[in-house]
Amino acid sequence: MTDNSPQPHRRGLDRRTFLAGAAATGAAAGLGTLGSTARGAGTASAASRFPLPSKASSLHVLVTGDAGTGEKPQYAVTAAARRIHATSPFDLALGLGDNIYETGPKGPDDHQFTTKFEKPNAGLDFPWLMTLGNHDNTAVFPGDGGWLLRGDAEVAYHRRSRRWYMPARYYSVPLGVADVFVLDMNPLAAYIPPFLSPEWEPGGHYMSRQAAWLDRALRTSTAPWKIVCTHHPYANNGPHGPAGDFDGLPAPLNGVEMKRFIEKHVAGRAHFLFSGHDHSQQVLENVSGLKGTRQIVSGAAAKSVNGRSAGRFRAKYENYRDRGFMTLAIDSTSVVLTAHEVAANASGPTEAFTTTYRR
Repeated sequence: MTDNSPQPHRRGLDRRTFLAGAAATGAAAGLGTLGSTARGAGTASAASRFPLPSKASSLHVLVTGDAGTGEKPQYAVTAAARRIHATSPFDLALGLGDNIYETGPKGPDDHQFTTKFEKPNAGLDFPWLMTLGNHDNTAVFPGDGGWLLRGDAEVAYHRRSRRWYMPARYYSVPLGVADVFVLDMNPLAAYIPPFLSPEWEPGGHYMSRQAAWLDRALRTSTAPWKIVCTHHPYANNGPHGPAGDFDGLPAPLNGVEMKRFIEKHVAGRAHFLFSGHDHSQQVLENVSGLKGTRQIVSGAAAKSVNGRSAGRFRAKYENYRDRGFMTLAIDSTSVVLTAHEVAANASGPTEAFTTTYRR
């Protein structure tokens, strides 16, 4: 395992030109036509896996994102999480996507599930509610998000792991004191958009089903707290930028369709929107367009952008240097969020920031 020093993401003309050219190549090759079968919300038996705390009156939750490298920084972060787990056990984890770097799994039996998920997370023996990221759906170049069928391998791996919980590409989990809604925004945020497929296109079969399911699920939820998880953030001060301006790219590569989806189906209906994608940690204040839903970014579980905030959104806390993770202590009246930093030369986690949200 190697610990490569983090490099800043490059925005501007070179990246825009490269991604736009790759998108055109992908569309010409018919990559958008992949996937024509129905894929939607699901549930799964917990008989052979770590049990979900489905009627919990309180929860202790580990929040990580962009973790799946199998390299030294990921192990340092999970070692820090194990220290907390040893004294204050976690009930479950939220994995916010980019689970298998750099190009996703080749199938449900790919050894990368062992080297980039099971081994690094040894001892963290509880359910991991997993989200699909753009790297998990790679087609041509790492992270283009253009081969959506590749993500189905991670859904299939759900049946092979005690930890990994992903019964469908999007799904919900009732946990008593909180309901978690895991979304798949990749068709709306891919650098190679699905131009040629009515199944995956914005307004097509897949996203229409997901929208109808989410509207119903959020409307009927009676949990004190409603938590939505996506890989791509709606609001983001890091180098990837926010939805509608991802990486400074033109529409539709800039995530504008995802921006519209979140504003229509999530904003004001959930308490929190947890996302990864940007390799940083951000606790943002009230964001215009989210109607009170709080945007939290936790994507530094293995990588760091080693940069600085763009300052587009007001933030309670930001870290663009260190790897890290977040924890949530949830009861019926409050959520205590703590950001933990794991510096390269540190022996354990540092509690960098804590805030409490109340109903």
